Amino acid sequence: MLAVRAIGSDADDPLSVLEVGEVAEPVVPDGWALVTVRAAALNHHDLWSLKGVGLRPERLPMILGCDAAGVDETGAEVIVHAVIADPDVGDGDETLDPNRTLLSELHPGTLAERVAVPRRNLLPKPASLSFEQAACLPTAWLTAYRMLFTKAALRPGDTVLVQGAGGGVATALIMLARSAGLRVWATSRSEAKRAGALALGAHAVFATGERLPARVDAVMETVGRATWEHSIRSLRPGGMVVVSGATTGDDPSADLTQVFFLQRSVIGSTMGTRGELQRLLSFCDASGVRPVIDSVLPLHDARIGFEQLHRGDVVGKIVITMS
Repeated sequence: MLAVRAIGSDADDPLSVLEVGEVAEPVVPDGWALVTVRAAALNHHDLWSLKGVGLRPERLPMILGCDAAGVDETGAEVIVHAVIADPDVGDGDETLDPNRTLLSELHPGTLAERVAVPRRNLLPKPASLSFEQAACLPTAWLTAYRMLFTKAALRPGDTVLVQGAGGGVATALIMLARSAGLRVWATSRSEAKRAGALALGAHAVFATGERLPARVDAVMETVGRATWEHSIRSLRPGGMVVVSGATTGDDPSADLTQVFFLQRSVIGSTMGTRGELQRLLSFCDASGVRPVIDSVLPLHDARIGFEQLHRGDVVGKIVITMS
């Protein structure tokens, strides 16, 4: 079958170790299912894997990809939950299993014509979602859903600040928050990305670090060092920052006086549970909110999508189809 693989790691030139070619069919262990992939979406996780982050040399070559929607052996249309873990170890939350992995870290990923996954990792695809739309949800959109509604427990009317508009998680955060009745503010260094955030539904946009007209209930932080001070100081007393990434560095000043004196909270968040993915699917089905798709490419042209992602020349998700 045709698949996209990391055949090595190169932090400086990640695309040099990307291969699109024929590979062996998946091995399907007991309790697992074989999914014929109809659509898969690219994530920055795939680029990090090519750079060697989270993917050990002894696991190479590795089929890349976390997100997929397709058809199982029975013909049922399904969405793949990418977190491979034991929920019992995490007291019901598989993201708290210390041995958790994502597809493409230990087990072959979804950028292939077929993929094997634990049967419990399959969820029914709502008929209202296309395969391309459904494939965008299990990583970036699930991460955003958990940040907003599980970790921050935001309610309609609350004000949320999304740092770094333009990224995949930030895009999902803006769209989900607006659809849920939150007041959404967003920041970016780029004027074009600020305009894009308004088009996605943000109520107001600001340059990175710009003073806000009021303090917010929560900040969604994926940027790290470049926005951290602004995130902490933008919170109302008792507000929280939810962190799911640090693309500009993970070692900013903690600004602890701001944290303890104004009783602000810093909460970490990673991916989401199967149950949260089910709730996200129900949310999209009921609300009509849909992922923004930048482009759709056939599997044999996947390198083009990786090049776009590497350049940052993307608005929304890049989707790879198998036909």
